Amino acid sequence: IVVMLKEEGKLFKSEKHTHNYPHCWRTDKPVLYYPLDSWFIKTTALKDRMIELNKTINWKPEATGSGRFGNWLENLVDWNLSRSRYWGTPLPIWRTEDGKEEKCIGSVKELCNEIEKAVKAGVMSQEESDKLGYTKNSFDLHRPYIDGVVLVSDSGKPMRREPDLIDVWFDSGAMPYAQIHYMGEQLKANQFPADFIAEGVDQTRGWFYTLHAIATMCFDSVAFKNVVSNGLVLDKNGNKMSKRLGNAIDPFETLGKQGPDATRWYMITNSQPWDNLKFDVEGVDEVRRKLFGTLYNTYSFFALYANIDGFEYKEADLPIEKRPEIDRWILSELNTLTKTVDEALADYEPTRAGRAIQEFVDAYLSNWYVRLCRRRFWKGDYSDDKISAYQTLYTCLETLSRLMSPIAPFFSERMFLDLNNVTHRLDVESVHHAAFPAVHEEMIDKELEERMQLAQHICSMGLSLRKKSNLRVRQPLSKISIPVHGEHFQHQVEAVSNLICSELNIKGVEFLAADNNLLVKRIKPNFKTLGPRYGKIMKAINAAVVAFSQDQINALEADGRYEMTVEGQPVELTLADVEIATQDIPGWVVANEGSLTVALDITVTDELKAEGIARELVNRIQNIRKEGFDVTDRIAVDLLHGEWDEAVKQHMEYICNETLCTEFNFVDAISSSEKQPIELLDGMNTEIWVRKK
Repeated sequence: IVVMLKEEGKLFKSEKHTHNYPHCWRTDKPVLYYPLDSWFIKTTALKDRMIELNKTINWKPEATGSGRFGNWLENLVDWNLSRSRYWGTPLPIWRTEDGKEEKCIGSVKELCNEIEKAVKAGVMSQEESDKLGYTKNSFDLHRPYIDGVVLVSDSGKPMRREPDLIDVWFDSGAMPYAQIHYMGEQLKANQFPADFIAEGVDQTRGWFYTLHAIATMCFDSVAFKNVVSNGLVLDKNGNKMSKRLGNAIDPFETLGKQGPDATRWYMITNSQPWDNLKFDVEGVDEVRRKLFGTLYNTYSFFALYANIDGFEYKEADLPIEKRPEIDRWILSELNTLTKTVDEALADYEPTRAGRAIQEFVDAYLSNWYVRLCRRRFWKGDYSDDKISAYQTLYTCLETLSRLMSPIAPFFSERMFLDLNNVTHRLDVESVHHAAFPAVHEEMIDKELEERMQLAQHICSMGLSLRKKSNLRVRQPLSKISIPVHGEHFQHQVEAVSNLICSELNIKGVEFLAADNNLLVKRIKPNFKTLGPRYGKIMKAINAAVVAFSQDQINALEADGRYEMTVEGQPVELTLADVEIATQDIPGWVVANEGSLTVALDITVTDELKAEGIARELVNRIQNIRKEGFDVTDRIAVDLLHGEWDEAVKQHMEYICNETLCTEFNFVDAISSSEKQPIELLDGMNTEIWVRKK
C-alpha cells in the first residue's frame, strides 16, 4: 500500500511502528489469518442445560467448576467444528455441488448403505467401491480414501464429502463413546458417566468442555462425576521450567536417585493437586529420609526382635481391652487415620490423606509409640505384654502398607510382602490385591487420644525447657509442676503421668492450684488478631490487658475467653488474642503454650547426678555394642577407676540389665588395643573395654 501511494504521488509520510503480532511458538514465524467458511455446532442452544448439569459435578477445586469453567459456559459461543487440514477425522458430511442437499453420516453401517445406494444410482461405480474396500468391509475412513466416496442425494444428484476435518478436541470429547462404540442408552451400563477424570486447569476450554458438551447434547448427561483440575509444576522459585533457562529438572535423574515413591509422595503432599507445585529436589530427599526412612527403620526394628523371638502372629489376637493403654492408644489413632484417609481419598483429596499418614508415622508411631515401647520388645520373657506389643506394631505396619499403597505402590508392596509372607494373615499375593483397610469404630477412643496428645504436648514443652537449661535428657530431674484448671484436666494428666515421667526422665508430676502464688504470669495483647477488630481502641485495650491480675489471667486460661468493656465498647478476648508468659523462679524454668503451663525443677542433687552418670555409661556401652555385637550377646566390661565409681556401683544392677553385662570390673589400667575413650559428662573422661563373653 505504501509503495502504491508513493508511485501515485499521494504518500504524505511513511513511518515504522512496532506492535504485537502473533507468532508460531515452534517456528517463530508470523501467523497469518484467513477468513474461511466453517461448520459449527450450535452449542448455544444447550447453553443453559450445560450450566445446569455442571452444577452437579464435583469439581476439585470447586472454584474451577463455578469460576473458570462456569464462566466459560456463561460466555459460550457456537463450536467451530471444521478444520482445513489433511490428517485427522474427516467431516462426515456429503453435499451436492449446488449445496442444496446434504447428508451427515452417523456410522460405518450407514455409510455402507449409502455407498450401496450410490452404486445402484450410478454415481459411484462398483469398481470404485471395490477398490476402496467398502464391499469387503475393510476400508479406511481417513483421507485420501474417504474423499473417493461419492454418495447420491434423495433427488439423485452426486454428493461429495466436505473437504474439511473435525476439530481434534471433538475426538477427545467423544472418548467415552469411541472406546466402546456408540451405544445410545446402553452406554450407561458401560461405565458412563465416568466416576473420575483429571487434567490440567487449561483443559477447561479443551477436554473438560468437549466431554461436557457432547454428553449434554447426545445424552442430556454429564460425562464425568468428579474431576481434579491439576496445577502446573514449576521450579522451586515458582518460575516455569525451561531447558533454555537452565531451571528444568530431569525427571529420570530424580526418579533414579530419589525413587518414584518419594517423588510421587512429595508431589502429592507438598501442595494440593490443583495448586501450582514449586518443585524442589531437596524436598523429595526430605520425604525419602523422614517418611520412608523412618518407616523402614521402624519395620527393621520390628523385624529384628520378631525374628529373635520367632513371632509369626500365630497367637490369637489379644482382646483390645486386655492390651496396655499405649497399645489401645496407637490402635485408636490407627483407626482414626484409616477413617481420615478413606474420607480424604473418597473426596478426591490425596494431599490430606498423605499428610495424615506422614503425621501418624512421625508424631505417633515412630517418635512416641516405638520409642516408649522399646523395652517391651527386647526384654527377655515372651509374655502377653510382649505379644501385645508385637501384634500392635505389626497391625500398624501392615495397615499402613495398605493405606499408602495408592501413593507409594513400590515401598508399600515391599513392606506388605515382608510382613505377610511370614504371617500369611491375608490370602493375597500383593498389597494391591488386598482390600482397603476397614475402620473399626469400637477401637477409636477419643478421650484416650486427647489424653495422649496432652502427654505429648507436656513432654514437648518439658524437653524444650531441658534444652533451654542445657540439661541432657539422660540426666534425671526431680519433677515438673503443672497448674490445673479443673478435675478433668488433672485426671487426664494423672492417667499418663508414668509416660510423662519416662519421656522427660523425671521422678514425678506435681499439680498446682490455678490460683497458686508460685508462678507469676505476664500477659500482653496480640495486635495482629485484635487490631483489625478494635483498631481505634487498641491503645486502651493494651493498657487494660497488661494490667490484668493473676486471677484475671487464670480465668482467661480456664475458660478460653474473657469479656470486658473498654471505653464503653464490649471486648471479647480469646487465648489467640493474647500472649501469656510465666516468669522463671530460682531453681525452675517455666513455659506457657495456650492455657498449659509447665514448670521444670532443674535442681540436680548428688543422687540425681549419680543416676545421670549411670545412664550416660549405659548409653556409651550401647553405642559400642552397635558396632560389633549381636543384640543377644552377653558382654564383659572393664572401666577405669575414677570419680564416677560410687555412682556406677550404686546403679550396677541397672547398668548390667540394660547392657546384658555379666561381668563388670573397675581397673587401674586397660592394656587391650580394643579399649575406647568415652566422656560421661562434660570434662569427665575415661576409658572402657567392652568384649563378648
